[in-house]
Amino acid sequence: MAPAIPAAMERPHFIGIGGAGMSGIAKILAQRGARVAGSDARESQTAASLRALGATVHIGHGAGNVAEDTTAVVVSSAIRADNPELVRAAELGVPVVHRSDALAALMAGLRAIAVAGTHGKTTTTSMLAVALTELGLDPSYAIGGDLAGPGTNARHGEGEVFVAEADESDRSFQKYDPAVAIVLNVELDHHANYASMDEIYESFEAFAAKIRPGGALVVGEHEGARELARRVQAARGDLTVVRVGEGEGADARITAIVPRGMTSEVTVVLDGTEHTFTVSVPGRHYAHNAAAALAAGARAGIDPAALAKALTAYTGVGRRLQLKGEAAGVQVIDSYAHHPTEMTADLEAMRGAVGDARLLVVFQPHLFSRTQELGTEMGQALALADASAVLDIYPAREDPLPGVTSALITDAARAAGADVTDAPDKAAVPGIVAGMAKPGDFVLTMGAGDVTDLGPLILARLAEGA
Repeated sequence: MAPAIPAAMERPHFIGIGGAGMSGIAKILAQRGARVAGSDARESQTAASLRALGATVHIGHGAGNVAEDTTAVVVSSAIRADNPELVRAAELGVPVVHRSDALAALMAGLRAIAVAGTHGKTTTTSMLAVALTELGLDPSYAIGGDLAGPGTNARHGEGEVFVAEADESDRSFQKYDPAVAIVLNVELDHHANYASMDEIYESFEAFAAKIRPGGALVVGEHEGARELARRVQAARGDLTVVRVGEGEGADARITAIVPRGMTSEVTVVLDGTEHTFTVSVPGRHYAHNAAAALAAGARAGIDPAALAKALTAYTGVGRRLQLKGEAAGVQVIDSYAHHPTEMTADLEAMRGAVGDARLLVVFQPHLFSRTQELGTEMGQALALADASAVLDIYPAREDPLPGVTSALITDAARAAGADVTDAPDKAAVPGIVAGMAKPGDFVLTMGAGDVTDLGPLILARLAEGA
């Protein structure tokens, strides 16, 4: 039986319902029987999938989209105060609920596993969701990307486990109270919301403080995550801390990562028992994600031997080294990486997978604030590619900053010896790539913005010239 829908969520209206985080909550509510409505800036497959669940989705924002019997208007931190639907909610006296509060309400009463960290959240959450489903546990899940198999980012399940991606970008993950939490890594990012590493640690500490009494914190090998673990242990003696990594001191120790083309065979020793399984995405970064998923599931009461076997069922998630297709002997793969650490991890993973083949990258910087702070490191990461084309900055929720352009990245890339092409005209990129690519090459579209739309266009252009 589905958990009861909170009264405020019986007839919710989502502003920006097509977003990764918002759409997942809306889907679960619709599956639980709520009368869901919302709006988004443009038509999309996500909008279509929501309508298939019975939701009303308006394209374009307008005051008239908010029905008078709406019980709550759900927003993300990206929604501006002057949004006409938000203004209309105030006129009607409809409560405004942040998406994190809505997700916290959906998790109430269930055994929640929350996955946090600066990088790797979506993949690790997806691995857990797929494995638990494979085991017949029928979990609920809310993820920041679409699973390759089900083709969705969220689902209401009848089981007692809820797996959720926990977003640190706006501190909203502090609303959750999981039984088990994963923190893969802790780095300075989201510069519009965090001014220093001290603020980042304070935010993650607040997240860890909400883990249920007697629960567990699983941390990755990243030094920031280990520092968080030290701080949390000093404050919370009731928590079990599980360290994942390749070092001797790891509680869930990765003893082998064997590349197998675009997959890896991973061996993890947990509680003295060795588990070997296949990870369908190449590279050390994803092997560590899988090991964290294994450790967290075990601490949530799942048999680790069965879980390790079930992790093999994971076949990927949208935009995480996702194969988009092949044309003229060129494979096009999509990556969501937008922080230098993520970029480096995915580029190194691809390098290990493709061998001597050429790797061409189409990179779209995400956010002016991130480019201002990390543009040099982004450019240095691109030096791992044989050649790259760099688009203009995708602004998302931000206004431009004086002097902050993609040149910060391309200049740094050239200084690092990279072969870089400036590509301010997005429409010209498919032709640029088709002119660069040769049979046997791999093309990686990379970034958190709409660069993902270029994959099919590049494939079509390659096919035209074949």
